[in-house]
Amino acid sequence: MTDGKLLVLGLESSCDDTAAAVLRVSTESDTEILSSVVSGQADLHKDFGGVVPEIAARAHAEMLDLCVEQALDQASVNLKDVDLIGVTSGPGLIGGVLSGVMSAKAIAMGAQKPLVGVNHLAGHALTPRMTDAIEYPYLMLLISGGHCQFLIVKGTNQFVRLGGTIDDAPGEAFDKTARLLGLPQPGGPSIDATARDGNPTEFALPRPLLDREGCDMSFSGLKTAVLRVRDEIISEKGGLHQSDINDIAASFQRAISDVLVEKTRRAIVEYLKLLPQTPTFAVAGGVAANSEIRAKLQDLCADHSIAFNAPPLKYCTDNAAMIAYAAAEIYMNDLVDPTHLVARPRWPLDQSKRPLIGHGKKGAKA
Repeated sequence: MTDGKLLVLGLESSCDDTAAAVLRVSTESDTEILSSVVSGQADLHKDFGGVVPEIAARAHAEMLDLCVEQALDQASVNLKDVDLIGVTSGPGLIGGVLSGVMSAKAIAMGAQKPLVGVNHLAGHALTPRMTDAIEYPYLMLLISGGHCQFLIVKGTNQFVRLGGTIDDAPGEAFDKTARLLGLPQPGGPSIDATARDGNPTEFALPRPLLDREGCDMSFSGLKTAVLRVRDEIISEKGGLHQSDINDIAASFQRAISDVLVEKTRRAIVEYLKLLPQTPTFAVAGGVAANSEIRAKLQDLCADHSIAFNAPPLKYCTDNAAMIAYAAAEIYMNDLVDPTHLVARPRWPLDQSKRPLIGHGKKGAKA
């Protein structure tokens, strides 16, 4: 570390994006993203209707060193200049996580650099601090293809979960609904674009768990309801017209939006009980890019006089910059835990709460 600034190399490989990034992070919460390289695998998985873990793991093993080389080149630094290496060590597809952890261990050992294991979810949750230096505590909605949680972020490793999905994440529901309607993947952008020409009140789709107190959510039944509507239309008309697809997409998106807005309202009420000096609601994850959801969440925050924060989309989806930043905070606050260097398929942020989706042999799922 020079002049109170830490040069950090981050690696990310928890799902189907291989990523590396170089950041310069200061003790004054000033962050400079020198490079952020992401190599996607969409073409490798497009014929399978989803991510194939074995294919993803092999691709990570092939691309990690190349991404690291590109990130260092783009940042105009050498490995010897790096002060710290951070790597996603869970949760995620175990083959991909293991590829990243082993690569990072090899780099750290060869270059004799300290290594920090980072919770992938913590990377997302700390992203608003990386991009906008927002103050603790803030309320975070992590909403993506694999996760959906409300978190009060009190510190670098202090997360209080207020609620989350008990089954499908919203991004997963978007992807599955897009496949039901014959729309291209990823489903989120496809549904969003298609819904603009549809009637969001055409079909009375359910709003799951709105009759239950708290901030937990469910989206699996909503996806099933879309399937029934689609099949009924096909039975009646002999097929789906484009107007039907537009209306189903719009109705589905409105249902998701209504659930998220109501559950966010409840989460805000709980968060404001802490009397934060600068109340802030932040959202990250690919679904945060959805135009209707984003607009309604912004309006909700305005109604409650709470600041709305959404990092740039390239840092909301999986990337290594967020992992490098989280590693820097962990390291600078002397919170390094060597047990975090094992590859974990499951790793809840708030381990004091009961798992949302149960507990298996590999630990709590969420």
